[in-house]
Amino acid sequence: MGTLKTPSRFLCREPTEISVIRWCSAVGQVGFGYLYRNRKISKGSQSLVVKRRSYTEERNGEDSITSGRNSEDEEQRKGLLLGTERDNSGSVIGFQLIPHSDVMETQDNIANGKEELSEDIERGEEASTKVTYSVVFVTSEAAPYSKTGGLGDVCGSLPVALATRGHRVMVVSPRYLDGGPSDKKFANAVEVDQRSKIYCFGGVHEVTFFHEYRAGVDWVFVDHPSYHRPGTPYGDIFGAFGDNQFRFNLLCHAACEAPLVLPLGGFTYGEKCVFLANDWHAALVPVLLAAKYRPYGVYKDARSILVIHNLAHQGVEAAATYEFLGLPPEWYKALEWVFPTWARTHALDTGEAVNVLKGAIVTADRILTVSQGYSSEITTPEGGYGLHELLSSRKAVLNGITNGIDINEWNPSSDEHIASHYSVNDLSGKVQCKIALQKELGLPIRPECPLIGFIGRLDYQKGVDIILSAIPELMQEDVQFIMLGSGEKQYEDWMRNLESVYREKFRGWVGFNVPVSHRITAGCDILTMPSRFEPCGLNQLYAMRYGTIPVVHSTGGLRDTVKHFNPYAEEPSGEGTGWTFSPLSRENLIAVSSFIMHLSC
Repeated sequence: MGTLKTPSRFLCREPTEISVIRWCSAVGQVGFGYLYRNRKISKGSQSLVVKRRSYTEERNGEDSITSGRNSEDEEQRKGLLLGTERDNSGSVIGFQLIPHSDVMETQDNIANGKEELSEDIERGEEASTKVTYSVVFVTSEAAPYSKTGGLGDVCGSLPVALATRGHRVMVVSPRYLDGGPSDKKFANAVEVDQRSKIYCFGGVHEVTFFHEYRAGVDWVFVDHPSYHRPGTPYGDIFGAFGDNQFRFNLLCHAACEAPLVLPLGGFTYGEKCVFLANDWHAALVPVLLAAKYRPYGVYKDARSILVIHNLAHQGVEAAATYEFLGLPPEWYKALEWVFPTWARTHALDTGEAVNVLKGAIVTADRILTVSQGYSSEITTPEGGYGLHELLSSRKAVLNGITNGIDINEWNPSSDEHIASHYSVNDLSGKVQCKIALQKELGLPIRPECPLIGFIGRLDYQKGVDIILSAIPELMQEDVQFIMLGSGEKQYEDWMRNLESVYREKFRGWVGFNVPVSHRITAGCDILTMPSRFEPCGLNQLYAMRYGTIPVVHSTGGLRDTVKHFNPYAEEPSGEGTGWTFSPLSRENLIAVSSFIMHLSC
């Protein structure tokens, strides 16, 4: 049997700068002054006397607001306004609006914490791009600090890529602690002497900020007891955490305050920011900008971009939870969601709910998906998960930009996790990686045997059921198969059972391990991805970077990034970068995999 041929022209996409932020306007900061607290704030030789003003007091010039907004009825309806806080240069350094609720009516004197006085100065270094922005990523995970999939990879590498182009970049993410070794990832993050009080869920919740400056990026971690628990960022072995709406609501509120209150590098980011809200966990950010800040002149020049990594997850909760989100009552319609009759739990169920992602789609200035193909799919009934009509109505601001990868971390010529380095000019090291992987996992060491791999979440979306149903027939071939991932218990148990049945051919690693994922990518001949839908996918990009053939279902970002191989093309080595198949079925997966294996004979 000969060696498996690998197409020489593998795709390699660098982390792509989001070009759509160029349309952001750049005009001055406008707002009104302090409305709360009578105290003197000082720092060094600078001081500022703040006078307490009543909510209905009339202000002059840029600090004026309409008398209608100052009426008692409006105050009772919207809640207590603490207002903007500014430093001596006029830059906003804090803003609070307490939503109306029975609990909060008795709160008369709530401190907002210490103010940092700073000037909005120009950056000393000349930017590498003509126009630079203050960019704020809001995300539930960012590698290497937290990661469950592609979202963590993108939000860990794209900010660095934007920073190298001269932009000032901040990433805001929770500080997850579980008392284990993973806590060491936050060892270099230092607590900032600034706390923020978040008014939501019927009370006041104080969050602290930790900061690490790395690779030209300000990594800001929101700290709160709700982030300190075992498990993943979203759940544990018993399922999703029941308070996820609260946890990520805190994240969004804190992320909106961070550019105003954190003097990172000596000065705040200020109001003129571009917020990139990633998935439903950060989707409340555009809504907060529109409902809480802009009506009072704060963040009026900021822009928000909603980045949809997976539309299937929308942050839907009971309608009664809206009052806990810290939003004015009149904004309920922006988040209102009604389930169709067939999806309701019982005959008396009205189907009323709140959908955080829907609110972001309504209020965001731009909407991005992580591939061009996925931006089209989500406007169809099949791929829109009930939001296709709304997304179609916003097609003018809906775009797709294909994800990229960190080519420094994923580089076979320098990867610290693999047994032997190699490059497109010398692939001999790849055989050594294959041998080392077989030895590590206890498989027979057979360099000539085709080795197929799968890396990903074990769930219905990833087509794991298709793989597992195809395994018995694939095992009749001269082949070895390796799976790495965690997810639904039935699939984890299924992997364990297959390993006991096919001891010489199959290995299943339940869990996720970054070094092992690198070694599988480098050591396998084929990487299979039979996803039912895939917004972009990163593993196929890693595979092509490492000379491993991707075999993918032709959908979404997989169709955009993998060019079907044509061995009969005029070029000597053929044309294409992998194999695609459609429709998705067990038979098609077996046929394509068998075809590739027989090419190596």
